[in-house]
Amino acid sequence: MAGRLLIEDKEVVIPGQELAEGMDYLPGGNIIREGEKLISVKLGLVNVSNRLLKVIPLVGGYSPKKGDMVIGRISSISSMGWRVNFGWAYDAGLSVRDCFDRFIEKDEDLTKYYNYGDYIITLITNIMGNKIIDISMKGTGLRKLGPGRILKICPAKVPRVIGKQGSMIQMIKEYTNCRLLVGQNGFIWLSGNNIEDELLAIKVIKKIEDESHISGLTDRIKEYLEGEVGIKNGL
Repeated sequence: MAGRLLIEDKEVVIPGQELAEGMDYLPGGNIIREGEKLISVKLGLVNVSNRLLKVIPLVGGYSPKKGDMVIGRISSISSMGWRVNFGWAYDAGLSVRDCFDRFIEKDEDLTKYYNYGDYIITLITNIMGNKIIDISMKGTGLRKLGPGRILKICPAKVPRVIGKQGSMIQMIKEYTNCRLLVGQNGFIWLSGNNIEDELLAIKVIKKIEDESHISGLTDRIKEYLEGEVGIKNGL
């Protein structure tokens, strides 16, 4: 059977909906193949990339995956390392050896590196079942986060906030003059020059989260930001 696409890119689909026929198209995330049909298993937004189809869920919590970069909060400290809450049922473990290449004395005060309540951006390196999750601070960009605001969005909406090749997040940075980091767990750290800039960044991120399923999102967000910045500047 010749391949036939039954939906359009960025179309909202429901569980059980047939997306394509034939063997020309390949199933990605949240899509299964039944014979020569590709079927969605989630309510979400279809992404069509050449022959590969995937569905980005519109709802749902975060499920940790090895290789995810996440933002978390130090919840407890022991002589061996730290526990980090990152929005999962169980805290992740951050050992001293996954933070430093140098030797750390056994009785050294670990709070001078990461203290209770500190936020970090970190990498999931190992998952054993649901309860044992290891993270690391060894890698580019992994660090303790400075003063700023923490925002929580639905993890399924993270790709829309980031945009294709980071286009959406870059636009938010340019218009709001805020520094932004987005974790794949839906935690966002932002820091601006003033409260007004930070509040604008928060408003636009929430707008993206609420309207992520509507087509023309990028143009709509750009128009919104231009209007808000114009009002701020008295234009």
